[in-house]
Amino acid sequence: MTQAFRVAAIQMVSTPEVEQNFESAARLVGQAVGQGARLVLLPEYWPIMGMHERDKLGHAESDQAGRIQEFMAALARRHGIWLIGGTLPMAAATDGKVLNTSLVYDPQGQRVARYDKIHLFSFVRGEENYDEARTIEYGNEVKTFEAPFGRVGLSVCYDLRFPELYRAMGDCALIVMPAAFTYTTGNAHWETLLRARAIENQCYLLASAQGGKHVNGRRTWGHSMLVDPWGEIISVLPEGEGLVIGDIDPHRLQYVRESLPALRHRKL
Repeated sequence: MTQAFRVAAIQMVSTPEVEQNFESAARLVGQAVGQGARLVLLPEYWPIMGMHERDKLGHAESDQAGRIQEFMAALARRHGIWLIGGTLPMAAATDGKVLNTSLVYDPQGQRVARYDKIHLFSFVRGEENYDEARTIEYGNEVKTFEAPFGRVGLSVCYDLRFPELYRAMGDCALIVMPAAFTYTTGNAHWETLLRARAIENQCYLLASAQGGKHVNGRRTWGHSMLVDPWGEIISVLPEGEGLVIGDIDPHRLQYVRESLPALRHRKL
């Protein structure tokens, strides 16, 4: 592909009400499409941010069946876009747990990829205490899919800290990163890690975040952004609902890789 391909990341402040989140996602995706986006990324936990970590268990869907999946397929089909559905809770083999799953739909509304989050976040500092493994089952497969502009690598939130995951994806034109980074860890590391993953893999990185104060009292960092293969930030949204948008430019990708052929210089 020789032409630029417009992509967008949606930033939300999701609530415990699924229908309310549906309305927000539909409105923001419509805005992105209105600005020319042909691939749109939703954030992690976009359909539900419950009052308690176990609330998501009641919304877990079976594979290929459920209102969240039906909503995403219809949204992709209605707008004729590639839609990467952040994450939703999917049924797991372990009782009392779900899989934190990212689904990809093509412009016909057909599902083309599924990625179950591999790395599960835990963090303790003062009154902050998170442990996703209490309610989420680990995924175990690296996943990519082919878009019109090249390969897209799928990852979610805490995956960002594990560069070996991205090496295992092979040669990607774009890496996506739906997330719900905490305010504490996001303030410290989010931008640095996003730019590092783009630079070391010499590809675009599109990050779609939760960004603001949620009904459950949690505060997420936001700062959804699009980063180019040189590590330059093309667009960023600090906090609140909205979107970031920009182009995947194949000429820029080629220029960076030819001027500094680091991917060809790897030894290990």
